Amino acid sequence: MSPLLSIAHIVVLVIMIVAAILAVVLRDLLSSVIALAAASLLLALEYYLLHAPDVAIAEAGIGAALTMAIYIFAIRATKK
Repeated sequence: MSPLLSIAHIVVLVIMIVAAILAVVLRDLLSSVIALAAASLLLALEYYLLHAPDVAIAEAGIGAALTMAIYIFAIRATKK
């Protein structure tokens, strides 16, 4: 494994952990959903870096896009 690829793995994983922590810590629900979607997209990028493009596409499509849309519809349906 090349050193540049190792650095890319580490950077993606660190940013993904930060996004996951933000999803838990943020008080605004919409911001939390966006942070969770960012963590999911970074996970898809990590799958791609690990040479699993089919899993990366599934994670990006279902994990980030569809789940985020369902969460946003659920947030919009609730009243404050």
